[in-house]
Amino acid sequence: MPSKKDAKKDDHLLDPVLLFNPAGNDDVSVRTIIKGTTTGLFNLNAVKYPWAKSMYQVMIGNFWVPEKVSGLKDDARMFHQDLSEDEKRAYKGILSFLIFLDSIQTVNLPHLSDFITSPEVNLLLSIQTYQEAIHSQSYATILETVVDSHERDEIYYFWRTDSILLERNKYIGAIYQDFIDEQSDANFFRAIVANYLLEGVYFYNGFAFFDTLVDGLKMPATGRMIAYIRRDELTHVTLFANIIREIRKEFPDIYDESVILDMMATAVKQEIEWSRHILGENIVGINSQTIEDYTQWLANQRLGLLGVAPLYPETIVNPYKHLDRLQDANGDRSNFFESTVVNYTQSSSLKGSWDF
Repeated sequence: MPSKKDAKKDDHLLDPVLLFNPAGNDDVSVRTIIKGTTTGLFNLNAVKYPWAKSMYQVMIGNFWVPEKVSGLKDDARMFHQDLSEDEKRAYKGILSFLIFLDSIQTVNLPHLSDFITSPEVNLLLSIQTYQEAIHSQSYATILETVVDSHERDEIYYFWRTDSILLERNKYIGAIYQDFIDEQSDANFFRAIVANYLLEGVYFYNGFAFFDTLVDGLKMPATGRMIAYIRRDELTHVTLFANIIREIRKEFPDIYDESVILDMMATAVKQEIEWSRHILGENIVGINSQTIEDYTQWLANQRLGLLGVAPLYPETIVNPYKHLDRLQDANGDRSNFFESTVVNYTQSSSLKGSWDF
């Protein structure tokens, strides 16, 4: 009968990072993204992954708080007076899904960080966890200001009555829970891929809806808040793309491209189904076909970031041309709220030992 130690080895279970390990080795030459033997010391002067230093500067520079976003009271007036019933339904339903996504991220990220054996990457995950909490506070601020108080619980718990949203929440929640229940190589890889899909695909039809409202001169303060959140999420996409690429390089036996493709196909199917369900066909600029084209185009972009061939090679164009205009803050067509996002910073100085 195999010992517990042997069984653990056979099952390829991961061990969490020890809080303090005097026998550990922090040398960069032996450092790995997972399965390393660190002392537990946060030595940020010895860095293996230069991309982490670059990302640190960007993520710190993106610091913001929802209280600094003005104009939500004007959005409240617009919500009640200017939005159609379909737009109101979509506004509330998308907020419900976004609230769930950032809630589960805030809680789950430390479970993943417990198994990352690179202090510079752990630092980024800590910043991401903080940012996810800020996003949750942002949604609470929107709800408190824009919608009637009696509707807030309905929005938070919309999944209790909406079967499509419930299935979406259960899918991502189950993948995370599987890893919490059994910290195997396979479950860890699925969990980080799920995180990548959540950050890179699940948010974006919702973001596109809010951008579409802004393009129609509606709900600009909500648009500014979402723009800050989207800016954060893009760094999270990049962070997990780098983690996945490092695993492919250092642990090719754990990396499984078929898992990425299978999970991406499921994510795209669910995102299309949910977006068609919550957005319908009566919102100007958005319809079933644009939802499908945008989701497939976005999936190809995210796969490309991982060096994986597109799942939908026939879909090569983003159907939402106004998103280019709203999101290209460096271009001639940048608009007021996106320029505000890029130029906004809470800190007047980002200089430090990690500065280039």
